[in-house]
Amino acid sequence: MANPQQKKPKKVGRPKLPKGEAKGRIVPIRFTKTEHERISKAAKANDKGISEWIRCTLFADFEG
Repeated sequence: MANPQQKKPKKVGRPKLPKGEAKGRIVPIRFTKTEHERISKAAKANDKGISEWIRCTLFADFEG
């Protein structure tokens, strides 16, 4: 039987953020294989990740 006075081991990983401080919402979207390849190439050409490239491309129309 475990000793009730033993401390629990620390959890591994980043601590949870306080409520309302999460980065944002996830919006699932599906792309065809060809679309995904085009997006991946464009993101790589702009030295960005896919999500970052999509975000920048989408909101570029709203900033001008």
